[in-house]
Amino acid sequence: MFKSYQMYINGEFVPALDGRTLAVYNPATEQAISEVPRGSENDARVAIDAAEAAQEAWERLPAVQRGQYLRKIAVGIRERADEIARTISEEMGKTLSLATIEVHFTADYLDYMAEWARRYEGEIIQSDRPNEHIFLYKKAIGVTTGILPWNFPFFLIARKAAPALVTGNTIVIKPSEDAPNNAILFSEIVHQIGLPKGVFNVVTGYGNEVGPELSGNEKVGMVSFTGSQFAGQKVMEAASKNIIKVNLELGGKAPAIVLDDADLELAATAVVNSRVINSGQVCNCAERIYVHKSIKEQFIQKLVEKMQAVKYGNPLERDDIDMGPMVNEKGLHKVQEMVSHAIHQGGNLVLGGKAVEGTGYYFEPTIIDNVDNTMDIMRHEIFGPVIPVATFETIDEAIKLANDCEYGLTSSVYTQNINKAMKVISRLKFGETYVNRENFEAMQGYHAGWRKSGIGGADGKHGLEEYLQTQVVYLQFDDKV
Repeated sequence: MFKSYQMYINGEFVPALDGRTLAVYNPATEQAISEVPRGSENDARVAIDAAEAAQEAWERLPAVQRGQYLRKIAVGIRERADEIARTISEEMGKTLSLATIEVHFTADYLDYMAEWARRYEGEIIQSDRPNEHIFLYKKAIGVTTGILPWNFPFFLIARKAAPALVTGNTIVIKPSEDAPNNAILFSEIVHQIGLPKGVFNVVTGYGNEVGPELSGNEKVGMVSFTGSQFAGQKVMEAASKNIIKVNLELGGKAPAIVLDDADLELAATAVVNSRVINSGQVCNCAERIYVHKSIKEQFIQKLVEKMQAVKYGNPLERDDIDMGPMVNEKGLHKVQEMVSHAIHQGGNLVLGGKAVEGTGYYFEPTIIDNVDNTMDIMRHEIFGPVIPVATFETIDEAIKLANDCEYGLTSSVYTQNINKAMKVISRLKFGETYVNRENFEAMQGYHAGWRKSGIGGADGKHGLEEYLQTQVVYLQFDDKV
């Protein structure tokens, strides 16, 4: 059923000021499923003004009260979990089981961040002077903005909004134009639980039309962006005008190192899951595989067996699938071009290699070996169900190959030798390293990349502190009273 949604600004559901809309498509059917307002910089400005007007009163509330609102949102999410999960699957192609996990993880994340209301702290610092106390306060930044991707659209709302709100900030969210419907459902829950007007706002539209205002408005104190490196550079450029805080997660090119003593069954399962989850459209999952030369054939055989068993189809029609379609036609064509180019450069196509004929943006589970670090497929994000496999002979060589990358988000190593594992861990230049397990972070960890994978991070104590700034007070007193 085709639906029409509105944005959420200052506690009200509203159309775009100029009345324009944009269509949202189901990538499994290629049919339009909804329309949302096509917001402009003027809509973004209204939302930012509303957030600014609400911020002071919101910050004055005790943090525990702010946390209680997050808990109420979590309850509302769980009550509508099935509806939200189906909405996510319909608009961006995620399997219904994965969408359901995302929805419940989002609710859990809100509860987790609410717990920090009584836990984040300032400091008392020793003074060099008599009769002086030095206090370091942790305070809200003010108005924050969050610009979201489409691959985990619902969870990313909470990843940006929960730490912002519990620490006394207000926020304006812009969901991806490919998956905005779930953000409106989130807004409906926010509205239902009675969050004060202006504290949480959603502006829908295209990134190049709304993003510059969310990044460059003088009333914004921090912008958090998750997406491509190119778009992240644009966010930084806009933010530099007012010298505001920038928090960026810009993707990755995660290496997986499979040593000669690895449990091959475990390693192959984890690698395949990385390339199949969300149809390979996950920034932290294994994007390039380095396997020891002596076990390459055994490992490839296991990869082939597991990738051949992968089932795909329409997430709302089949519950026996491992992956759905790519998010849009552009993404499908990008993967096809990367695979074709890799083969042209000398890669050997072991399995798959092409888009699936018919309706929907599906790409075959694909394996390519005989690749090396000179090839584009080993240097740029694939973002599809494709496994490129290269070989190495020594641990030092594997580490060097893994670090030979402009990104630095996640990495992984498979070995049954703790000494080998520690050697690799100590030398890898990535924000996260997974040992003998899939690449998926915990909410109490810290998801942060090195190099061109971003600035700052999210989750846990350190992610919460991204939304705080310090004020140091030097208090001199007279003790002769």
